[in-house]
Amino acid sequence: MTETVLVCFSIKTKKFSNNYERNQFFRKLYGWNQVINKKYQYRRSGLLDEIPNIRVDQSMFIILKKHLQLMREFFQEWEDKIDWHEFDVLLDSERKKILERWLDDTE
Repeated sequence: MTETVLVCFSIKTKKFSNNYERNQFFRKLYGWNQVINKKYQYRRSGLLDEIPNIRVDQSMFIILKKHLQLMREFFQEWEDKIDWHEFDVLLDSERKKILERWLDDTE
């Protein structure tokens, strides 16, 4: 059985010194597309580009339990500016296959 965790977070907007700092948080987590002169586009990876995940909602995603320590370390860097929680979850076979396929593709 694949052990999975639902990770939820919310940001404390007023704790960020400005929008740039808040955007840095999201870019480091989700990655972003950099556009240069409206001609070239580059994908800049975030943590969730490297960890197999199922996005449940804007600030909720499911990851394999073996990647939870990476998420904890990331969130601890921002702990004064966000609240976050983790919950063990059981996935149906279809959703488990999504995470396992992602792992197979990256190995």
